[in-house]
This record gives sequence, structure tokens and C-alpha cells, in this order.
Amino acid sequence: MVKKYPRGASLLKKTLHHFSPKDTIAWFEQRGVPLKAEADGRMFPITDDAQTIIDCIWKAMILNKAHVKYNHTLETIELKEGKWHMFFKNEQVYIADKVLLTTGGFPKDEQWQWLRDLGLEVIAPVPSLFTINLPKHPITKLMGLSVPNAQVKLMGTKICEQGPVLITHWGLSGPAVLRTSAWGARELGNLNYACNVQINWLGSINEQECRSIFQDMRTLQGKQMIQNNTLFDVPKRLWHFLLEQAGILSDVRWADIKAAPLNKFIQCLCAYTVEMQGKTTFKEEFVTAGGIAIAEVNATTMESKKLPKLYFAGEILDVDGITGGFNFQHAWSSAFIAAKALSSI
Repeated sequence: MVKKYPRGASLLKKTLHHFSPKDTIAWFEQRGVPLKAEADGRMFPITDDAQTIIDCIWKAMILNKAHVKYNHTLETIELKEGKWHMFFKNEQVYIADKVLLTTGGFPKDEQWQWLRDLGLEVIAPVPSLFTINLPKHPITKLMGLSVPNAQVKLMGTKICEQGPVLITHWGLSGPAVLRTSAWGARELGNLNYACNVQINWLGSINEQECRSIFQDMRTLQGKQMIQNNTLFDVPKRLWHFLLEQAGILSDVRWADIKAAPLNKFIQCLCAYTVEMQGKTTFKEEFVTAGGIAIAEVNATTMESKKLPKLYFAGEILDVDGITGGFNFQHAWSSAFIAAKALSSI
């Protein structure tokens, strides 16, 4: 499981088994919400609608008589005489024996200042789980096209992910791109989201293997036109686009193709390089890399090591996972531990 989290592994190794993915599945199924697992381990409700999860949790809150205060913006908290005083923007003050903070991740560093003021170490936030912008790149004319198994590599790093890639009107998205952005969140932030990205549209098939297959095509299917023989499960629109990029005309046969354009086509298929120029948030999802340093937290209770009776759960911590339910799992596992500690005398 921890291999699905770019940051926070040392904490997750101690927390996930307290409320595991099996526990999550059972919890939702007991409440009438069955889940499904994708081939790459991502999990979703069978409705494919996030509102299903929201409704289920909200119903559980109502049944357990949770009190929800609307329009209450917390500005700061202070520990006075062993009690936590919470100061809200509407000038109301609440006093509590214990406080659990589950605010999620704040995208701007200054938004964490109220926690730094308590003496807590906060890792500066950067976005995670975002798509790649390719403004005015010709490939965007293929928007809506999905490639089932492509490889995405950040040039100059060891970061490389494989899986579905979706071409959009602004650039590239899909699970492989989102995982790449998660693992490269810090590096891409340092580069101001401007770097070269290499796509292997054939997944794990390399240039040498591709060349060998093409040689067989020239021998066995020499009279066939290249544009009519889409190989490797590459979508026909992408195949034709890459032929055009390699300078291969539509009426060229396998037997007649010259070495230079063939080499260019192989490169386009196996090492297509684009220049990333910015990012876009994935749908309404926003995940941050950063937050309360995990060294600040007792993993057995989720309580602050410095400040008694202050607890944390979820993405407020410097833990983040790839898309597909992993950030939710961390939130629920850490909240389960914190809830047990909160309910103890």
C-alpha cells in the first residue's frame, strides 16, 4: 500500500493496518455502498459517482448525531490552562478538552501560519495530482482520445509511470499522468512546471522491439499501406497523427518506407517528447504535498507530540497518495486512530 504514496510512508506503515482497505470496503458495503477495484488498484464506488460516498458519510454523521456548524471559519486556536480555545471569524469562541484538525491541505504557504504559530513544523505545500499543459501543441487536436497503456517519463529524473493517458484540449491527463505529477510534485514545483516529458505510446515496448516488428511488417506485409496497419493497440487517430509527425505520407507502403522517416516514426511511438508548460487541476480534485510534518505526530494516537490533546488526521499531514482512493484511505485510517484516542478517558 505505501508504494501508492509519494510521501508519508514511515507514518503509513504504522497506521494503515488499524483501519485497512478491507475495513473501508466492509464499512461502505454495510451501509449499502459497494466498491470496485480497477486493475491498477484504484478503488471507486460502483456508481462511479463521488456523491455516493458523500451521501453515505453524511447519513452516518446524522445517524450518529454529529453537530455541524455552518459558516464557521476557524482563525486560530490557543491552549489556555489545559483547554483549547478556538477562535472563529464570526467572533465566536469554543472551548474544548480535545481538538481534532482535519482541514485538508492548504494550497498556499501563508495559510499554514496559524499552525506554525503554535510551534508546529509545517512542510511547505506544493500541488500534487495535476494534468500537463501543452498550450497550442498539435496533439491537442486529438482531444478526447485515450491511450490504454502508455508510459510517461519526466526527463532528467527517474520518475516514470505507466497506464492510461488521456489527450485533452489543454494537454495530457489520465492515471499515468496524474501518478507522474504526484511522484514529481516537488521536482515539478522547483521547475515551475516547465520541463520535457517523454511519452512511450506503446507502454513497455522499446524502440528496438518496435523496429523488429516493423521489419517483419516490411517483409510480410510489404504491399500494405502503413496507415491501414495500426499496431500495438494504438488508436487509429493517434497512429495517423504520429505518421504525419514523422513525415510519412498516407499512401506509403511498408515496403517503400525510407529509413529516416521510419526511424522518426519509431521515435514518435516510443519516445515522443513534449514540453510541459504549466499544470491544470484534475477535475475538482486538489491534493497537496506538504502539511504538518509527520515527525510531529504520535502514530499510535495521531496526537501532537508537542501540544497535548491536539490531534490530526487526513491531508493536513504531510502525506499524499496517487489518485484512486488512496488519499481517502489515509484520511480514514488516521481518523480512526484519532477517534479512538479522543474517546478514551
